[in-house]
Amino acid sequence: MSDPYKALDFYNVDDLYAEEERMIRDTVRSWVSDRFMPVIEEHNRAATFPTELIPELGEMGVYGASLTGYGCAGLSPIASGLICQELERGDSGLRSFVSVQGSLCMYPIWAFGTEEQKQKYLPDMAAGKLIGCFGLTEADFGSNPGGMLTKAVEDGDHYVLNGSKYWITNGSTCQVAIIWAKLNGVIRGFLIDSDTPGFTAKQIKNKFSLRASDTSELVFEDCRIPKTQLLPGIEGIKGPLSCLTQARFGIAFGAIGAAQAAYDEALRYSQIRISFDKPIARYQLVQNKLVWMAAEITKAQLMCWQLAKLKSEGTMHHYHVSMAKRNSCWMALECCRIGRDILGANGITDEYQMMRHMCNLESVITYEGTHDIHGLIIGRQLTGEDAIT
Repeated sequence: MSDPYKALDFYNVDDLYAEEERMIRDTVRSWVSDRFMPVIEEHNRAATFPTELIPELGEMGVYGASLTGYGCAGLSPIASGLICQELERGDSGLRSFVSVQGSLCMYPIWAFGTEEQKQKYLPDMAAGKLIGCFGLTEADFGSNPGGMLTKAVEDGDHYVLNGSKYWITNGSTCQVAIIWAKLNGVIRGFLIDSDTPGFTAKQIKNKFSLRASDTSELVFEDCRIPKTQLLPGIEGIKGPLSCLTQARFGIAFGAIGAAQAAYDEALRYSQIRISFDKPIARYQLVQNKLVWMAAEITKAQLMCWQLAKLKSEGTMHHYHVSMAKRNSCWMALECCRIGRDILGANGITDEYQMMRHMCNLESVITYEGTHDIHGLIIGRQLTGEDAIT
């Protein structure tokens, strides 16, 4: 099973991409194969993230790839989506790391921050010299982030924050945190340097999913930050939700990468696994499984291509992203389950990547809007009736 990775492109979707977009994708694809794949199982077993690779990702320009200025690459939506696809082909934890850095941390600074904040943080974040995290979810408030309990109060030329955040990617790795808290009852965004007194981060242990990812709890106890660290350009729940729309766009593409990895491994295994004196790829049941995987991957590729076109044209809405995120995650998880079935008992060992991707996708289908919540978002758009509140 050491043959080079070959991505499925049954409908010649590559022809829809510009040459530069394909070149960027291929660069990241080669990096994942050459630099990341040789170490991922070691880190998955140890529940660690390969921090030694962080600078290399910065050199490729993948952090905040769609942003302009401040050392960011300014790539097209398709190119930034394809970067996520290739990163998640390696591992969802890798794509999560990059998505949090770019879409959830750099984006709000870029979109809502002051010029001083942008100059202070963005160039080093684009280079991978400064790592960020995004604190919205709390232990009791996931799908209902507006119910958050974390609060900030004014105290002279400072704000004092108290509260906690849970399930925070990069929480123990970061040097700066984008924290959403209620100020006078209104949700606002704050930039908190991790060395600020009263800020503590604790890794969440014993995960079956996203093991090669730093997932933490953040606690704020009388955490004093200067008023200059408030993001001035946004108020209310629309602030963090706009960031999540950017990240969900990347997830929609990223999950396709995990599905591609599952399909590639299942196909190659079926061609070398002999049962009853012939390769199992010759059996109708196995072919039918592979066809299902190929069809769903192809449909997701085309959906995400159109999603990127809408984003390029400025006509993309959050419900478009919800449909793509929901579809890609469901499709990818099912591909892994079917692929594990094709691999038989071998599929449960980490000699193969199938179970690692499957476990990771159980988180990806849940975070940044669960499958059901995105269904309700789409349903509200289709019917005009709000079933969420």
